[in-house]
Amino acid sequence: MIKRTLQQAASMTAGLLAGTKEGTTLFQGVSTDTRTLKPGQLYIPLIGETFDGHAYVLEALEKGAAAALWQKDRQLPEGDHPLILVEDTLAALQSLAKSYRSELPVQVVAITGSNGKTSTKDMTASILSVSLRVRKTEGNLNNHIGLPLTLLRLEEDTQAAVVEMGMSGRGEIDLLTRIAAPDIVIITNIGESHLLQLGSREEIARAKTESLAGLKEGGAFIFNGDEPLIPKVLPEMPQPAHFDRIRFGTHPNNDIYPTSIEMEGEGTRFRIQDPDSPEFYLPLLGRHNVINALAAISAARRLGVSNEDIAEGLKSLKMTSMRIEALRADSGALVLNDAYNASPTSMKAALALLEELEGPSRKIVVLGDMLELGEREEEFHREIGRLLRPERIDRVYVYGRLSRHLAEEAQNRYPAGAVSWYEDKGELAKDLRSAVKPDDAVLVKGSRGMKLEEIVHALLPS
Repeated sequence: MIKRTLQQAASMTAGLLAGTKEGTTLFQGVSTDTRTLKPGQLYIPLIGETFDGHAYVLEALEKGAAAALWQKDRQLPEGDHPLILVEDTLAALQSLAKSYRSELPVQVVAITGSNGKTSTKDMTASILSVSLRVRKTEGNLNNHIGLPLTLLRLEEDTQAAVVEMGMSGRGEIDLLTRIAAPDIVIITNIGESHLLQLGSREEIARAKTESLAGLKEGGAFIFNGDEPLIPKVLPEMPQPAHFDRIRFGTHPNNDIYPTSIEMEGEGTRFRIQDPDSPEFYLPLLGRHNVINALAAISAARRLGVSNEDIAEGLKSLKMTSMRIEALRADSGALVLNDAYNASPTSMKAALALLEELEGPSRKIVVLGDMLELGEREEEFHREIGRLLRPERIDRVYVYGRLSRHLAEEAQNRYPAGAVSWYEDKGELAKDLRSAVKPDDAVLVKGSRGMKLEEIVHALLPS
């Protein structure tokens, strides 16, 4: 993590030292929360709609903080306290992170996209960790606060950092990529998430390709070559004068694509077009996860990782939870937990996974609302309902206001009683638990706000 003097921190944030503490005093690490603050850290008081971290500065200092930032428009506390006066504490946090990143010899891989960001991050980090010292974004620290905190946690000898960049509107990715200054940018795909805010997939593509604004000269842009919107909007976006383009996807016109995919048990084996590459094993199910793996493989190759280490990294992958976790119900049934998020694109991919799965006697889906889809939300839910077929998926459980449209479409094709819509999640869990048999496979998927992991927990051993 960052270890600098207070004078260096003042320079990195365009701040001014106040108090009698020497500028040569060292701090190690930063904190924005006094509840987790450790002695010797620099406390950064952020300001939100309902809170102001300045109210906790004295508490932070009492707990051993080396110093604290202080926004100049706030009245200074009485007494002599080690402070760094800045114009804006959030901007100072971002400036500190950007400056620290520029001083490190680390290779940064920045990942964005509508779906698959976290999965691709986990895969990339797992591969790189076989031969390099790696740090990755933890949890959901992928925004204007989380990304700077991730960078400031890098050790001086970190060789590769894999950071996730999230957004809800235009300009946010531009900010994050300029802070991270990545050597490699990955765009996983362009989906329908954030249609409510941005209005069209084309505008979403523009928001995601803002990631090139911070790409280092001569860096690599790895993107989903199956998506025509990316090359369409690319010419109008800020970008370095020279960088390499690497396309991944399902079609043979990409630079890397799969030539075989075989799901077995709780994982997937696949090969790519390169005859010198080994067969890869991914402890995840689904073609869409193979496509995410292609992006991770491309980044690793760019950083000089061998095929053998790539294969080892994929095989030993540990995923962030709730991204198609393969679990076992207490009945013995296979539970595919994909309750973290949902969009039409990711919903279709998850359904395709379940349909292709071999072995289960019955295939059951539990689907919840897909949120933040804007004016076309009903249309998108009905589209998913029309995709469901009784010859491929045996039983459909649906929860949520919007998903009622999905259920109405599915009921047109299913026999009576095979599609059930619920207003009460508890009732759904109760009925599902009594219906699931040992040889069944159950896919659970919905937007994060639907909290369908509660359904998953109801199926698992207590």
